[in-house]
Amino acid sequence: MLIQCIRKRRIMGIVASCLLVTTSLALAELTVVFDNGQARPLSDFLGPLESDKPDTVPPNSEKSPLGAANVESLLPIRSPGLTPGKITPREHSVPFAHSFFLIGSDAISERWLTENREALKRMGAVGLLVDASSIEDLHAIANLADGLPITPASGSDIAKALGIRHYPVGISAGRIWQ
Repeated sequence: MLIQCIRKRRIMGIVASCLLVTTSLALAELTVVFDNGQARPLSDFLGPLESDKPDTVPPNSEKSPLGAANVESLLPIRSPGLTPGKITPREHSVPFAHSFFLIGSDAISERWLTENREALKRMGAVGLLVDASSIEDLHAIANLADGLPITPASGSDIAKALGIRHYPVGISAGRIWQ
């Protein structure tokens, strides 16, 4: 029981940190204060939630002069284990500091974002674009977001930790909804 509580708090802290960093990056330029060359992926901290399957997407062999700032180098964005579809709204016990949502570039996600955009803005929600194939997909979602911060990223680890298999989905303190 204590271990589960510690794991939930660790996951909550990691997600909250990611969301704070995402929000901060949307508002300010990134300054690297210290880099010891030993950065680790988020999945290392999620322990038993990490997939045993190796990453099947080969790394991008082309070097861009913009490095990580080149959004096209992130494409295609995939989140194994997540597909567009319906979810049953439910309560959860991980008290997130910020509301966020997972969305794809499909028609269901676009409609959901359009219908929920104002509510998401009022919540101060941050979006993760978890499935997109092209730069056109990124631009289309950014236009529909109309000012909502959205970052392209795999949502597999977060979805697995929360038992989510479909998107679009909103996640707030104590609630998972569509």
